[in-house]
Amino acid sequence: MSDLGDKGFRQSQAFLHTWSGLLLGWVLFAVFAAGTIAYYREGLNRWMRPELARVEQPEKVLAGAQRFLEGKAPDAKSWFVTMPGATSHGATAFWVPQPKEGETRRRRRSDNQATIGADGQPVTARETRGGEFFYRFHFDLYYMPVIYARWLVSIAALFMLVAILSGIVTHKKIFRDFFTLRRAKGQRSWLDGHNATAVLALPFHLMITYTGLVTLAVMLLPWATAVTFPKEGAFFEALYPEGPPVERTGRPAPLIDLTAIVRDAETRLGGKAGYVEVVEPGDAAARVTVIRSGSTMLSSRTPQITYDGVTGKPLRRSPETGAAVVTAGSMIGLHAGRFSSDWLRFLYFLCGVAGSVMVASGMVLWTVKRREKLPDPTRPHFGFKLVERTNVAAIAGFPLGVAVMFWANRLLPVEMAGRAAWEVHCLFLAWGAALILSIVRKPQHNWVALLGLTGVLLAALPVYNLFGTQRGLIASLSSGDMMLAGIDIALLVFGAAFLALARRVARHKPAAPRVRRRAAPAVQSAEPAAAQLEPAE
Repeated sequence: MSDLGDKGFRQSQAFLHTWSGLLLGWVLFAVFAAGTIAYYREGLNRWMRPELARVEQPEKVLAGAQRFLEGKAPDAKSWFVTMPGATSHGATAFWVPQPKEGETRRRRRSDNQATIGADGQPVTARETRGGEFFYRFHFDLYYMPVIYARWLVSIAALFMLVAILSGIVTHKKIFRDFFTLRRAKGQRSWLDGHNATAVLALPFHLMITYTGLVTLAVMLLPWATAVTFPKEGAFFEALYPEGPPVERTGRPAPLIDLTAIVRDAETRLGGKAGYVEVVEPGDAAARVTVIRSGSTMLSSRTPQITYDGVTGKPLRRSPETGAAVVTAGSMIGLHAGRFSSDWLRFLYFLCGVAGSVMVASGMVLWTVKRREKLPDPTRPHFGFKLVERTNVAAIAGFPLGVAVMFWANRLLPVEMAGRAAWEVHCLFLAWGAALILSIVRKPQHNWVALLGLTGVLLAALPVYNLFGTQRGLIASLSSGDMMLAGIDIALLVFGAAFLALARRVARHKPAAPRVRRRAAPAVQSAEPAAAQLEPAE
């Protein structure tokens, strides 16, 4: 009886696993793939702006940012400088003008910013969203209000957690099956591949899904904060406390050297600085706040310290955070992986690739498994065709869009208005074209065409970089710039992988379809039951 009960429970979990993975599987694939790419967003920011040199002396860049801001916006309300790092393209300097009469606050604008290069001078480089697009897309999506996008991604992540847990219950031999890979066996091969990529990085899959839900917990469970903090904005004021507002005195005073402030702050905070904010620069009331870099600690709730902008005297340090805030910050830090070393980041990336393959293989397995059960596999019903063709558009179309976006980064005119937005538009235009193609052509032909084209585009990018930029693979290896060299090598590897997949699909010969015949109606007869069930002519 217990065996029957266990079997029934596992069968119910199999149903849950199948449908929780299918319903939002296409969203999950795009989110997982984009999040995986985003682990190297700083490197992509540099790769997509090949005009910028690698930063060797961060303090020189910060000093250049201060000189630039003092000349460009000496009377601004505030400055904000992102500190350069070994993998960044320089420092980004923002400034917020003084609010006009009646205004309470002004936000940073894209036209109130500049990039400070490795030599400490402002540089002009191609406009691009770079790796930041993939980071934002994996929870904000695109072409839709952010609030709705985050709800959708939150629900998709919840479905994925259910699919993972139910999959563990369903496949009771999942760890043994991890060592089994049956090639050219149709459904069994897809199942083995799905299991292998699931088990290979199972701790990562559980961690990344659960911490992703924690990151968006306020979206899914807003009631606790709404009851505890009824006033609008009170929750975030409590979570991110700010010091007293700084009022301009009107008495000019020179701003202290920011590099000296940063050196002192890094000693006090116990790690490298990530951001520097200056409020009321050039005034006697100036304040300088240094925020520790998220790459130096697990928690995303990084500490900060505020100085008098004229004397350099420390005024205030962020208060010690409670256990709940530390826990939430650590969860977010685990998810983002900013704290990771080069090798750990590479492991994050590999696990992300495994997760993307797990989702994609599960979606394909759904169609492979059900095709064999169709009454006539050559004439599938509408629902089956919808899933099968959407699989092609989502799984093969999104990588194609990424490849097209990278080519748009290289080929669009550098001075083109709205260039960064058009790079992203090119991704979605290619993805949309893949969707149209999946509707009008047979799926197998589309798999070959889209995978093959993606492979060619990805593999050709490093070749173009050799001749079209000064940051080709050979130049990067010669200068020891392993970040840019690694991206070019990754493009070659993924290009070869997509070409191999296209070749595999093109050579695949599906088994002859078996059309199920309906049994003849049962009749009263003295003949054996086997004769009664003989197929009708």
